[in-house]
Amino acid sequence: MMLIDALCDRGLLSKEDRGRATDALTASPGKPPHFALLEKGFIKEEPLYTVLADEFGMDFVDLAKINVDPAALVGIPQRLVHRRNLMPLSRENGSLVVATGDPYDPNAIDELQTVTGLHIRPVLGSPREISRLLKQHFGVGGDTVTALMEEQKKEEIELLEDIEADDSEMAKQAQEASVVKLVNQILVEAANERASDIHVEHEEGGVIRIRYRIDGLLQEQKLPPEINRFQAAIVSRLKIMARLNIAEKRLPQDGRIKMRVSGREIDVRVSIIPMVHGEGIVMRLLDKGRMVFNLKSIGFLPEIDKKFRQLIDRPHGIVIVTGPTGSGKSTTLYSALNEVKDESTKIITVEDPVEYQQPGICQIQTHAKIGLTFAAALRSILRHDPDVVLIGEMRDKETSEAAIQASLTGHMVFSTLHTNDAPSAFTRLIDMGVEPFLVASTVEGIMAQRLVRTICPDCKTQYPPLSEDVPPDFPKKHHEAAGAHVNGTPPEVLMLHKGAGCRACRQSGYRGRTGIHELLINSDAIRDMVVQRVNASVIRTIATKAGMTTLRQDGWLKVLNGSTTIDEVGRVTAGDIVQ
Repeated sequence: MMLIDALCDRGLLSKEDRGRATDALTASPGKPPHFALLEKGFIKEEPLYTVLADEFGMDFVDLAKINVDPAALVGIPQRLVHRRNLMPLSRENGSLVVATGDPYDPNAIDELQTVTGLHIRPVLGSPREISRLLKQHFGVGGDTVTALMEEQKKEEIELLEDIEADDSEMAKQAQEASVVKLVNQILVEAANERASDIHVEHEEGGVIRIRYRIDGLLQEQKLPPEINRFQAAIVSRLKIMARLNIAEKRLPQDGRIKMRVSGREIDVRVSIIPMVHGEGIVMRLLDKGRMVFNLKSIGFLPEIDKKFRQLIDRPHGIVIVTGPTGSGKSTTLYSALNEVKDESTKIITVEDPVEYQQPGICQIQTHAKIGLTFAAALRSILRHDPDVVLIGEMRDKETSEAAIQASLTGHMVFSTLHTNDAPSAFTRLIDMGVEPFLVASTVEGIMAQRLVRTICPDCKTQYPPLSEDVPPDFPKKHHEAAGAHVNGTPPEVLMLHKGAGCRACRQSGYRGRTGIHELLINSDAIRDMVVQRVNASVIRTIATKAGMTTLRQDGWLKVLNGSTTIDEVGRVTAGDIVQ
């Protein structure tokens, strides 16, 4: 009523209109009084705001004649100024001058001051002019776009390829906002938890189960029971994202999703196979943002690091990295390529599939259906004058012989094999049908490796293990060194490390993985045994006597230096006990 009194005192509101104006304000209790008077047409905007400025001790600014200082717009939250209808005008003496159309709302100014950390000096302006300036300087629909961007930021996912869907009922259900958000949350959670794979499985009774493979082990995710109603829509949504046929439920399908999560590009390889209770889905996440291809990050101990660098610097021959699926072979090979890569070296790779695109390296994707196999590609790329060649896998006699011919003609060849240890690679190649003398003369070295989980740095603690918990082949000669030098404890006390469990490691005590390695460097003695087709166990004995550190021994050294635990090494090297 004070505003009505002020308007009447200045002759801007007649006595006849006073009663009607009072009724109008009473009928609009939640609306600022000046907005109600303008809406009912009791007074024009300019004289009304002049009176308001006087009443609130503020300056009234004609925004139609003012020039906005661009510096005043830097760092201003767009959604806030749109929502509160505030227009930054200039910066004066360390204060931000902001036009507001509602002096009855001091919270708007307080919120802007809190968010920006600046001292705000409010001035009064026309709400219509403020809206015009907001659109002029922040763009038409700026508030909507900002809201969408913030919503997208919450979901933290962005598809890097356009997806297409038909008009079927199944596709429409998969494209509903709730289903899209649910699938996005599954992918974002996996990426944030550093999962390498997502397993979506269907069980009897229409129950869906989701598991993430984190640091090499599958971990089941807790799901609300209501999610089971969306299982068909979830599968369809994933098929649409991977550009697969959503109507095909009888045959296996393979696809790919390219997305960005929290600014990191992630490739998702999608494999769908029909099973008894529904379609099983496994998604392999290749997080380009987190991958570092550098020999320093592999986890080599100093002696192995020195020998491996010398090995890959040789002018020709074959270097094989061996181990089961998911043991980090590709990471080791990419790191080796980056180590030897320079302007004077031509590097060509043949892979199935090309998982990580590397600058400065020519990469070829095999395509068996049209005849572009490892062997066929290798025969062709030798005419491209490479210095170093990487073959994704020597999986048959034809590929292995092509790799051997490449090394015999002066090329350095890197490749992988699936064997349990380094000496077994010789017998595996011979079993494929490759002549033993060719294997002996071309293979320069073999690296066997496994991945073990590393102790979480946030909850890492020391403890003295019980004697029954220490395996009989644990290096006793290191007990004194580990006790006296590292921990400052009496020499007879062995102190190791473990993770107590915390939020960062999901109470597991482990976070991240490192490699344990077994490097066999070929020698004249080993070459003679390979030519004679000697058993791998004999080669292993000779190599160990010559100084080869086995996988298990390398693992124990990493236990002693506090990288991992006895349980982890025992898990991945069971049976590899050297007396």
